[in-house]
Amino acid sequence: MNELPQQLVNGLLLGSMYGLVAIGYTMVYGIVQLINFAHGEIFMVGAFGAITVHLYLLPDGTSIWVALPLMLLGAVIVSVLVAIGAERFAYRPLRGAPRLAPLITAIGLSLALQQAVWAFYPEAKSKLAFPQIEGGPFSIGGATIQTGDIFLLIAAPISMAFLAYFVMRTRTGRGMQATAQDPDTAKLMGVNTDRIIVIAFALGAVFAAVGGVASGLKYGQIDFKMGFILGLKAFTAAVLGGIGNIYGAMIGGLVLGIVETLATAYIADIPGLHQFGSQSWAEVWAFILLILVLLFRPQGLLGERVADRA
Repeated sequence: MNELPQQLVNGLLLGSMYGLVAIGYTMVYGIVQLINFAHGEIFMVGAFGAITVHLYLLPDGTSIWVALPLMLLGAVIVSVLVAIGAERFAYRPLRGAPRLAPLITAIGLSLALQQAVWAFYPEAKSKLAFPQIEGGPFSIGGATIQTGDIFLLIAAPISMAFLAYFVMRTRTGRGMQATAQDPDTAKLMGVNTDRIIVIAFALGAVFAAVGGVASGLKYGQIDFKMGFILGLKAFTAAVLGGIGNIYGAMIGGLVLGIVETLATAYIADIPGLHQFGSQSWAEVWAFILLILVLLFRPQGLLGERVADRA
């Protein structure tokens, strides 16, 4: 029990990262009812966009405090460009197609992005070092917070507050709500639904890019496969919170992160079950939770917010 505060903090940090990526899943699904399984790779290319700025555009010895905003900007630009390109050339031509077609396209795009990054960064086949913030760690309330985690602690709530304001208070946000509710009626009312869909992809990519930078700062390394499993977990978080519900995506991510962390930490202490608390099982708990949610509450914790367009 002495470790509980630390494990809760670890779970909240991990869950915040899941939530940032889950927002992209739930926004796109809420508007076009598409599961963009390449969204984990948008997270990954954001991290590589940041490291590209650090390695090739900044002078050697640049302070991390100067480099970090520029790296974040590079991550956002790369992720947004990839996401908009995917929407325009991979998903938009398939809008009227059976749902299986864009799903297969998304999986193919995911693999293509992985291989493209590997081709540009052959060293990413193993692990590529990510610049770190110096200082720390810091102790708060019996829990230790690493310096790299501070970026995530700040970025996650700011991102969520910005998204809530954008969706609820801006004209474009209201257009997104109208398109999610009934795209045909929204178009008749003067809403440019194509533009709204592009904005949804772009916003999701921004949050994924922030998550990619946060992951590099947290773990100190990145690789070209880092988005695959995390993307699946973020999708689990979106389903857990209620697919199409942007607040549910963040809450689902937090719940998932806490469950995964606590399960890995404490199941290892139960006699006869210690093997299920190993690190290899940490990847499994998210999907066990997904199965339970689909069985007992398929609409998610906060309820699914997707209109029936049948």
